[in-house]
Amino acid sequence: MSTKASISFGPRYHLYIQELLSENPKSVFLELEEPQEFRVEKETFRGISRDVLVVEISAEDMDKISIDWIKKRKLQGAVGGPVGQEWGSPDCPWD
Repeated sequence: MSTKASISFGPRYHLYIQELLSENPKSVFLELEEPQEFRVEKETFRGISRDVLVVEISAEDMDKISIDWIKKRKLQGAVGGPVGQEWGSPDCPWD
């Protein structure tokens, strides 16, 4: 049995992990509703073929998704941000 655990969501997107009762999540899922543009392409480079998904989303949505991801994973120290209970940190009681 699994359930969606939201990390970030808005009117046009939902970033989540699927939590399984028996294991730790290893993947993240991003659902986009009515993206401005999307396409699937097959690229070949030096004999290696691969499929590529290109999706356009607004910069504001990407900002929100990025900040929520950093908070969820407690990565603010890795990007030069606060590392304790400072404003914007996932441990901040006022956020």
